[in-house]
Amino acid sequence: MSDPRIPAYVHEETVDGYGTVRIRPLDAKGDAGVLHGWVSEERAAFWGMNGLTQDQVAGIYAHMDTLDTHHAYLIEKDGEPAGLLQTYEPEADRVSECYPVEPGDIGLHLLLAPAGADGARVGWSSALLRAVASFVLIGLDRKRVVVDPDVRNEKAIARFLRQGFTAGEKVVLPEIDIPDVYLPEKHAQLAFLDREVAFPG
Repeated sequence: MSDPRIPAYVHEETVDGYGTVRIRPLDAKGDAGVLHGWVSEERAAFWGMNGLTQDQVAGIYAHMDTLDTHHAYLIEKDGEPAGLLQTYEPEADRVSECYPVEPGDIGLHLLLAPAGADGARVGWSSALLRAVASFVLIGLDRKRVVVDPDVRNEKAIARFLRQGFTAGEKVVLPEIDIPDVYLPEKHAQLAFLDREVAFPG
């Protein structure tokens, strides 16, 4: 029986040879255990939450849930957690100080679940990213996605470029230090994906 406290799915699609991808708003408290397991791993160091407790992780996403400009989603593949997606309005984010925001832009951060016991599968992240792009560009009716991975996160940068993103400039996102949020300065590689490139015609 489904938990009525978990919001309904906002996107669902079946990817041939991969499986069914569903995306739903994140349940900050209910999903905290899964997220804490992911962000605590060394491979997630660039996510910036290594060393936080499960309650601290839940608190971050509970705060995000109060914002109109930043949103968090859980991605599922065939019913199992497969990734964390965060979207944001670039003009309401520090990235707006680093590039000229255009109407129809949307920013995203993506953290993929660790490979299962059977290890990484060829095409797994590509299929998941395509479903994410479909949700963000078509489902949310946006013209362009911007991402800003840490310049040292070579795997993430390569993954985006393989997916059709075009590399932009290397920039320095300024430090944010306000009562509810602290973000250290970040050296980032911007990259962009246009809807007509991802989904021509």
